[in-house]
Amino acid sequence: PLAIDSSVASGKSRSAPVRRATTAIAFLLTCHRRGRWGASTLLPLLLPLVLLPVGCSTPAPPPPPSGSVPARPRVLATFTVLADMAQEVACDRLEVRSITKPGAEIHSYEVTPSDLRRAQGTRLLLENGLGLEQWTRRFTDGLEGMTRVTLSKGVATLPIGGQEAGPGGHNLPNPHAWMSPRIALTYVANIRDAFIRLDPAGAATYRRCAAAYGDRLRALDADLGRRLAHLPPDRRLLVTCEGAFSYLARDYKLDEAWLWPVNGEREVTPQRMQRVIRTVRERQVPAVFCESTVDDRAQRRVAAETGARFAGTFHVDSLSGPEGPAPTYIELMRHNVTTLL
Repeated sequence: PLAIDSSVASGKSRSAPVRRATTAIAFLLTCHRRGRWGASTLLPLLLPLVLLPVGCSTPAPPPPPSGSVPARPRVLATFTVLADMAQEVACDRLEVRSITKPGAEIHSYEVTPSDLRRAQGTRLLLENGLGLEQWTRRFTDGLEGMTRVTLSKGVATLPIGGQEAGPGGHNLPNPHAWMSPRIALTYVANIRDAFIRLDPAGAATYRRCAAAYGDRLRALDADLGRRLAHLPPDRRLLVTCEGAFSYLARDYKLDEAWLWPVNGEREVTPQRMQRVIRTVRERQVPAVFCESTVDDRAQRRVAAETGARFAGTFHVDSLSGPEGPAPTYIELMRHNVTTLL
């Protein structure tokens, strides 16, 4: 017996060549049923016609489900702090993700193959800049159609204390500008403008959400200022592992001392260690701190040798998980000041 796909036999194929082939197949099958041709005669004539729809017709993709929502443009941020800011401005109109996970060390992050796979189709990459994420160029090589935006653009930077002079005789900029809520307003404005360029139809949403988030950042700044104003002189020296608090110290009139300038240079030299120990003793600093993404043993040694208390962990380069003390940027800043107090 001869069998044929029902869509071919019924003539439901879409293209004109297939319709003509269907007519010819129907004629041949009629001749076979009436006994005019046997199978040995019919098959050589029928086979090319049966195969024709496979070569000439591509089934149309199924229609999208009724009421389905179009995919949102995808945005990547280099680390969780920037992703949180971006989500506040996007107001769910965009799909915003962080390349790095909570708790990751971002200065020397190693891009993984899974990062590159997840980045396929991404329209926009948000980075801090100021030399923080040297790995982003390796990340974006080979990914087409992705625009990179530096969120620190327009920030008045501070130098990394203790760094060697860079080009032109100037110290390299401290990249941790987001640690100032006042500077975070510049980040938010840059995010807003980048989103409007990406999705002009959502401009009103991005302006409204950026303005609302900006109001919350101004309230945060005022609250931190009030709380830190009550610190006595012997507690106005912020002793940390990384020199990440220069912008916060400038805003709220604090001093700072650190074991290494940035986490990319985490080796504690004997000179740096002795300098911090001497400073803590001379200023009679009661407490020292370290950051969540690095090993705190060096700072615990400072505490042991000076009699100061190791008083806790700050979050700087990364948010905590949702159940931790710093699940958002605003909560990160509040947690750090609470820990200091």
